[in-house]
Amino acid sequence: MADLTLSPFGATLIFVIACLAGFQYRRVWKAEGPKYQYWVFGIIAAAGLIILGFVPMETAG
Repeated sequence: MADLTLSPFGATLIFVIACLAGFQYRRVWKAEGPKYQYWVFGIIAAAGLIILGFVPMETAG
């Protein structure tokens, strides 16, 4: 568990997925879409941002 780090590419990928999920969450919310989509996109966005906030990135050196 001590070797748990994100590569810069992996962190960027998670960030992009979280942003797209957040954007889709907002679109569903404004359109008053199905409630299950709130949960799906909200959990994806939140999980991505939590991972980025608490898992360190690997450093060169």
